[in-house]
Order: sequence, then structure tokens, then C-alpha cells
Amino acid sequence: MELFLLCLFWVCSFAISAEDERLPNRCEVCKFLTVELQAALEKTGRSKEVLELGAVLDTGKRRRKIKYNTSETRLTEAVDNICEGILQYSVHAERPGSLRYAKGTSQTMATLKNLVHKGVKVELGLPYELWDEPSVEVSDMKKQCETMLEQYEEVVEDWYFHHQEERLERFLCETHILKTSEQECLQEVWKGDMGKKGSKVEVASEEEGEGKTHDAGEL
Repeated sequence: MELFLLCLFWVCSFAISAEDERLPNRCEVCKFLTVELQAALEKTGRSKEVLELGAVLDTGKRRRKIKYNTSETRLTEAVDNICEGILQYSVHAERPGSLRYAKGTSQTMATLKNLVHKGVKVELGLPYELWDEPSVEVSDMKKQCETMLEQYEEVVEDWYFHHQEERLERFLCETHILKTSEQECLQEVWKGDMGKKGSKVEVASEEEGEGKTHDAGEL
């Protein structure tokens, strides 16, 4: 009975979170656009490859050589399909503000999946195989990311060629895209999960199997 009530509590909480679903704001879109772009650039930042540009003429003039890590080619490759990376994010409804968006399974969803694996029937209104599909919020962020990137393409190029000593988030979001009143999410920093000891449902499930009981204060 105790397990059933706890399960019911978690499922209801999840349903309430779904009802509170909201679309990402401009600050959140810009924040994660810069996160993805910076990550893509960092993957190739130490490349020592040298590109040769231009055709070899009959005069024997050599092609112009430039370093890959400062080339337009590197930027183009980083920007290409960058917003697709947004689809890897999930909504962590238990977290506040922009921190609700992060890669990986949310604490709530992980708990619900754990219940399913233990034989508990959980109804969320959609098939189990669709639980990991991008949510409406994440899909909308991806679309907004594509629009924002197209609108501010020249600003991104200006940062890449002339201002890389400045943080991309600051240059793009704070200086060029967002009003001061829209920048609150940029100050939100993830400080770790506060629920690492496991959820109430998991504790109850394990201990019920051992024949142990606890009152509400202990859980």
C-alpha cells in the first residue's frame, strides 16, 4: 500500500509538470546555442591542419596556406546542423529556470522508468517507446535556435574572426541579442543534483522487498 501511494504521488507530480510545460524564452535559446557552438569549436580547436586555398596557376604561384583552427571552414563545419544538438536535451522539470534543460534523462523520468522495470504499471498517456523522444519544449528550442543563428550569422562570424578572447555567450547574448531585462537565465549555473541519494520511490521499493516499513518522517 505504501509503495502504491508513493508511486501515485510521483506519477501525479509528473503529470502536473507536463501541464506546466512552457516554451523556451530567447535567453534560454541563446544560452544553449552558445553552449553547443562553443563545444563544437572546442573539438577542433587544437587541430594543426593547414588548408591550402586557391588554384595553382600556370605562373607557378603557390596556394595561400591558412591554419584550420582560424579558418572559415572550421566555423562553417561547427555551425552546420549545430541546432540538431539541442534535440539531445531533456526537460528536467524538477529544476528551476534554464536549468530544466540538460542532456540526459531527468530525475523524474529515471524514477518512472525504474518503476516500470520493477513491474509497476505507469500510465503517462503515451507509449513507453516514445518517452525518450524530444519534448515539445526541446523541439521548439531547436527551431528557435535555427532562426536565431540565421538572424545573427554575421555577429557569430565577427566574434569568431575578431573577438574570440571574449566569451561567446557574453558577446552574442548579452551584447547583441538580449535586452538587459532578458538576461536572467545567463546567471543560472548548475551546482549539482540535490537528489543523489535516490528518490522516495526507489527507497520504498527496495525496503519493501526486505520487509521493512518506515513512517513518513523517515522517508
